[in-house]
Amino acid sequence: MQQEINQQRIQSMHKMLLEMGSGNFTNRIERTEQDDELEALVVLVNMVAEEMKGSVFHWGFINPHHTYTNLVQTTVILDTDFIIRSYNSAVPKVLGFTDEMLYNTAFSSILSKESLPIWDSIKESIIHDVNYNGTLQLIYITQEQLLVPCYCTISRLMHSTNILISSVTTVIDETIVAKALVSPEDINLLGGFSSYSDVQLIQHVYDYILNHLDSPLPSLKELSQIFGTNDNKLKQGFKLLFKTSIYQFYATERLKRAHLLIQQTTIPLKRIATIMGFNTYPNFSRTFKKHFDYAPNAIERR
Repeated sequence: MQQEINQQRIQSMHKMLLEMGSGNFTNRIERTEQDDELEALVVLVNMVAEEMKGSVFHWGFINPHHTYTNLVQTTVILDTDFIIRSYNSAVPKVLGFTDEMLYNTAFSSILSKESLPIWDSIKESIIHDVNYNGTLQLIYITQEQLLVPCYCTISRLMHSTNILISSVTTVIDETIVAKALVSPEDINLLGGFSSYSDVQLIQHVYDYILNHLDSPLPSLKELSQIFGTNDNKLKQGFKLLFKTSIYQFYATERLKRAHLLIQQTTIPLKRIATIMGFNTYPNFSRTFKKHFDYAPNAIERR
């Protein structure tokens, strides 16, 4: 029996390492009550995932042009017995469970052991407060026994006895690692750059644009002044590293951000067009349709 448990723990670590190798540093491995070398390895893998999540992406060692993340809203509806009666399509995607595994099962069955006492306390509060509404962290456990920490909003629905649990998490859709790793030793692979600091500068420009998508794009000359370089070096370097022009990257990312806002929020379409810097909604709609091959109002909103 113990040998089977140990094998399961090894498999969990294997799956976790594969997730990290694909660029997903969100999941964690559930701790057990064992006090052995395997448990020490579990702690180590969780620590590495936490450090990678906080450091690797922050310092730009992975070329973000090849990394796409998607914010996903998970919604679960429970009855008065805290049984899952409905959920949106993102829940199976995030947790890896089939419909048969989720529907008509206790909500506690998809929570980690450390979240169960918290959930029991929440249930007591809900039973005694028909207007209960709270936000706190719960940790889901996936079909592959990996942990997904989420901040959940829990509330009773108006004119109903049902309970709504909603959260937002990040899913890695695609990560291309082969061309993503850039280090000083790899500089010869990137012809056209005279030093690794040149690569870092271009990556900083990339980050700057992503952080200012709701603002007009500065001119090439203005960007060059901001980052202390010349406009030709900036233009050519960005094209070389990211295979697109600065303006095209800015325009494409604005449309991606708009698509995400349409899909994940209830903000009116005209307001989203304004947020993303378009003067009129028809202009936004034409540009959006040209890029995605469908209009903004064709997207199913959650």
